Amino acid sequence: MLSYYRRRTPGFISDIIIMRLSPVSQHLLVFISVLSLKIITWTNSAVSALFYPFGSAAGDTINAAVDDGSSSVIQLLSPFLFFDRTYQQIYVNNNGHLTFNEPSSAYVPYSFPARGSQDIIAGLWTDLDNRPRGVVSYNQYTSGNVLTRATQDINTHFPNLYFTASWVFVATWDKVAYYSLTNTETSFQVVLISGRNFSFILMNYGDIAVTRHLVQAGYDTVSSTHYFVIPGSNNGSSISNLRNSSNVNVPGRWAFRVDGGPGNSKNNVIGFRVRLSSFLDLTESTEIVLQQIKQELVKYGLPNNIELKFRKLQKTKP
Repeated sequence: MLSYYRRRTPGFISDIIIMRLSPVSQHLLVFISVLSLKIITWTNSAVSALFYPFGSAAGDTINAAVDDGSSSVIQLLSPFLFFDRTYQQIYVNNNGHLTFNEPSSAYVPYSFPARGSQDIIAGLWTDLDNRPRGVVSYNQYTSGNVLTRATQDINTHFPNLYFTASWVFVATWDKVAYYSLTNTETSFQVVLISGRNFSFILMNYGDIAVTRHLVQAGYDTVSSTHYFVIPGSNNGSSISNLRNSSNVNVPGRWAFRVDGGPGNSKNNVIGFRVRLSSFLDLTESTEIVLQQIKQELVKYGLPNNIELKFRKLQKTKP
């Protein structure tokens, strides 16, 4: 449970949020700056630089241009640990998601947590159509510059792990149209990265067209033991903001550790300091704040299925 108090200082409001997990002697204080509440605009060249190599030039395998289609089964060159399960195969589905046990033609996203029977990674799950325009492709790597780049990215986003990538899988939806909206273009990537016992997902977003279709980005596991929804990704009218949002201070990128992480920090008492530009940021963007805090906690070793809620407000005099 969370509680917070408000402290005014010239120029900003500082909100102190405290979550008590259990009454033990050890304490960990984490300071978080919620930077994703500030919209940052990148140029097209900067967004392009965010993407890992893709397309024919990168040697990708290209999905057939079929509405609601999928790749054939892809045998992974290295096992991928996704929380409680290790997979040797994967499917790249044209409607913006990855599945492991079987392909999926589902074009209407169900809300996470679905408490369903499959693991799914949704870069942008919606009704996409690569027949009129766009390319869906994938590739995997066990050596070379892509692994070097992945190693640098993960060590930047998740410091103190001393991580070295040994395998990378890149799935790209490049300028794909929405179904029945043939003039639209949407581009994003899902990058799976592993090494030793670590597993990560990067979701990279370029230009995302607004849409009237149902949309959702994030991931969900069997029985929703672990799940995450990127804030704002379930609203088609504002989905284009994905290219400016982030949980790692890189506009257009969301990064997740998905091997489950160590469990030895579960019983600590955690304190947070979140700096917001105004009190409205908290009252109108509570879910974004909580999701940001959750991802920071996961970086520090807490379980990914931790749930955060506000308990009450306590007024203090200036």
